[in-house]
Amino acid sequence: MRLNRIVLYARNVAGIVDFYERHFGFEAHRQEGDRIVELICPNGGANLLIHQAGKAQKVGQSAVKLVLDVEDVEAFREACAKNGLNFGPLHQADGYVFANARDPNGNSISISSRAYRGK
Repeated sequence: MRLNRIVLYARNVAGIVDFYERHFGFEAHRQEGDRIVELICPNGGANLLIHQAGKAQKVGQSAVKLVLDVEDVEAFREACAKNGLNFGPLHQADGYVFANARDPNGNSISISSRAYRGK
């Protein structure tokens, strides 16, 4: 069994779709009559399912963080800043580097070189 899809609830579905397409290269797939937009990662990995949040649903307050594998965290962070996405400071961990930000809904995201440590 593999984890292949993660549902993100959004107040502004179009804004979240644009965010993940623009900054991380996901590709939006829509099917007629489907309320969910599926964002497919062209390099493999889990897809994001963007679902309209209900009126009473609180967004950005879950205990989940999306971690995106990036070999050169500092370079990717600088490229994102030029495109309007500002990550926090670089953190050195056990053989890898990471930086954190939030998407427009307040969901925690991280770019991390953990997958590349030891290479």
